[in-house]
Amino acid sequence: QAQLVESGGGLVQPGGSLRLSCAASGGSLSRYWMYWVRQAPGKGLERVSFITSGGVTYYADSVKGRFTISRDNAKNTLYLQMNSLKSEDTAVYYCTKDSWDGPRGQGTQVTVSS
Repeated sequence: QAQLVESGGGLVQPGGSLRLSCAASGGSLSRYWMYWVRQAPGKGLERVSFITSGGVTYYADSVKGRFTISRDNAKNTLYLQMNSLKSEDTAVYYCTKDSWDGPRGQGTQVTVSS
């Protein structure tokens, strides 16, 4: 069973960029659809993006045109490039495997603030 570890979060000003990574150990991710979800303070989980095993992508309307999901199967890693960040993007970001509700890591905090 692959374990997922998210990284790359931090504090960034509005309009800035961050690149999140989700590294897997203990199993290959290449066969799986992979997902990013986020949880803002005091709110439920929000679906952000997914990428299929074949590379087809989906984005929530709230991030479309600003975020880009990608995967490097050779490195067994999932990415989320986040540009033009807004304060409402502040959240803990999690990657999940196989479904929106699949196993996820510990998350990485993204804070967008001036």
